[in-house]
Amino acid sequence: MANALVSIQIIPKTKNGEDVIPYVDEAIKVIEQSGVNYEVHQLETTMEGDLQQLLEIVAVMNKRMIEIGSSNVISQVKVLYQPEGITLGTLTEKYR
Repeated sequence: MANALVSIQIIPKTKNGEDVIPYVDEAIKVIEQSGVNYEVHQLETTMEGDLQQLLEIVAVMNKRMIEIGSSNVISQVKVLYQPEGITLGTLTEKYR
């Protein structure tokens, strides 16, 4: 059972000020390959799962940005930890 939601906005510094979208696409690919449930939103992506696993994914995302050419990365992260369980739909179900 998922015990956390983690939202991340990743902001890689590009070499010559080029578009960050290919970098963001690569970060989302890291999430996709992890197998956790996630939703991409306009300004951030939210993942559902075990807190420790989600934080490890955030670390991998940051490392991947460096591997593909970013000199540094800012990651804005929000965490909802709820040991009794939480899902992506829990907080928004009344709006859907």
